[in-house]
Amino acid sequence: MEQSPSKRPKMQKDGHFSSSTNDVASKNDKPAKTALMFSLAHSIGSLANALKPFEELKINMEHIESRPSKTSSDCYDFFVECIDCDSAKLSRLVECLEKHATNVRVCTENPDDSPADSVPWFPRKISDLDKFANHILQYGGSEGGELDADHPGFTDPVYRARRKEFADIAIKYRHGEPIPRVTYTEDEIKTWGTVYNGLKKLFPTHACKEHTSVFPLLEEQCGYREDNIPQLEDVSNFLKSCTGFQLRPVAGLLSSRDFLAGLAFRVFHSTQYIRHGSKPKYTPEPDVCHELLGHAPLFANPAFAEFSQEIGLASIGASDDYIKKLATCYWFTIEFGLCKQLGKMKAYGAGLLSSFGELEYSIESDTPKRVPFDPPSTAEQEYPVTKYQPLYYYTESFESALEKMRAFAATIPKAFTVRYNPYTESIEVLNSLDKVKNVALGIKSQVDVLMRAMEKINGDGDEK
Repeated sequence: MEQSPSKRPKMQKDGHFSSSTNDVASKNDKPAKTALMFSLAHSIGSLANALKPFEELKINMEHIESRPSKTSSDCYDFFVECIDCDSAKLSRLVECLEKHATNVRVCTENPDDSPADSVPWFPRKISDLDKFANHILQYGGSEGGELDADHPGFTDPVYRARRKEFADIAIKYRHGEPIPRVTYTEDEIKTWGTVYNGLKKLFPTHACKEHTSVFPLLEEQCGYREDNIPQLEDVSNFLKSCTGFQLRPVAGLLSSRDFLAGLAFRVFHSTQYIRHGSKPKYTPEPDVCHELLGHAPLFANPAFAEFSQEIGLASIGASDDYIKKLATCYWFTIEFGLCKQLGKMKAYGAGLLSSFGELEYSIESDTPKRVPFDPPSTAEQEYPVTKYQPLYYYTESFESALEKMRAFAATIPKAFTVRYNPYTESIEVLNSLDKVKNVALGIKSQVDVLMRAMEKINGDGDEK
């Protein structure tokens, strides 16, 4: 998008700067200007650390200003204007800034001087996930790519080397490539078999119908069986044919913001390694058993896929506070959710469907509380990460959960609305009447198709 080089983005009453949403470009052959906003904690050295990437990337700063943050008494908001910052440098700059700052926003001038809403940076195209998919916070419960001392594989050099192999695959992966196939070892397959057989016995009585109905298809088409660990590529292709969801290999835990952003594109970041064989019934972090036995079957269900994507879309451009709320909703639904089917509690959360003990506990025990899913209150609920949950949220249906999540998402303070375009695999910002009209035309076309289909079904249309 072109921008006027003569003025900085205007500050609005809410303290945001007006901005556009597309890549920065030049106008009339004058130097292109790029403006960024970010927040820093009030501490010694924080600004110096945040400005260092500008020097390292040789980006010329033309203007900088600061003001006390309106959202936190311990932070300052900074506005920096720079010139000759191409898209590649800009992407790298944002990545570096996000290591030191919060609420990083890329702002550009509106070309026709009309007001535009403040839009923070976020991935716009599915290929943009490449930019942060390797920003791993930790794996094995530890930062820096090392296992914690209490991890079952901590003292096993063979396991540690194997984990590095899987991490290298994920780090090198780029969108559009086939997910590399792995030859699993006998010990790894044995571990998988123990988990597979144990959970498969519980699924008919404890898992939701959406999970149990898809599982036989995964066995038939993706190689799910006791003596074979399915390949992520095969499962991803199966899911894509069902709902458009796809898997992407990841080396470890992403930040909540980055992980949820993937869901907005119907991309699930999946680990490829397996838990340590000494404790097949326990893992301190997600592994391929958790992903393929717990998560994958549900992503083949249209209603569940829609619900999962809704959480992701709600996270786009949300503040850190709301990212935490959405991540909590994710925890109590996609990870540890229950649903009521035919008057009985069933599990749909992957954290339950991949755990022998907690799957039984969540359904059979009288100890935990079970309450209806309600996003505003669920989002505020604290939860433990190292023991069984004392509280579970249940829903009557995924459609009901979707409706509630959309209502909650509508309350998140944003100056813009986004939608996912499945044809271009991109996030569109609906910040102009023309864009809204285009969406409306697409909806009208789909409604026309539905009306014609209803006429055919009812026998009112021409039978041909």
